[in-house]
Amino acid sequence: MNDVLSQGFLPFLRQAILLAHDAERRGNLPIGAVITLDGEIVAMGQNSIWSPALALTRHAEMEALHKVPAGVWPRAREMTLFTTLEPCIMCAGAILLHHLGRLVYGSADPVGGFGASAGSLPAYFKEELSLIQWLGPALPEECDPLYARIIQHERRRGPGPPPFFADA
Repeated sequence: MNDVLSQGFLPFLRQAILLAHDAERRGNLPIGAVITLDGEIVAMGQNSIWSPALALTRHAEMEALHKVPAGVWPRAREMTLFTTLEPCIMCAGAILLHHLGRLVYGSADPVGGFGASAGSLPAYFKEELSLIQWLGPALPEECDPLYARIIQHERRRGPGPPPFFADA
């Protein structure tokens, strides 16, 4: 995806990668997200589903969307969300509902990514999807190892939350 990287997006994807590493150090899945406007970061998020408390909707993209300052939302179509992993269906729905103009993801997610269900969207979401530039995988050589660790974490974890939540 050299076309994406030639647009000056590399620093923002690399920032998302740093957030992913930090999320993993904190006991979460290694996923990070950055939202930009006019070439400046306006919000960042990292996966926080397990720590500090079990909250399964605290995906990196959702965390970043929650942190966007209210005053810039009228310019949502000018914003770009960079994430290390292809968004899941929940995050993709939120991205479409927020009317972002571009999404750039680092690694494809054939197991849980939005791409597997994009062809089965209701009319409203199909229209929104046609209005967003959806680019990726944009940096697989750096983001695929993060995705491989996500799969490892999920296999070890099994059907429930990590063991440190067993008593919760």
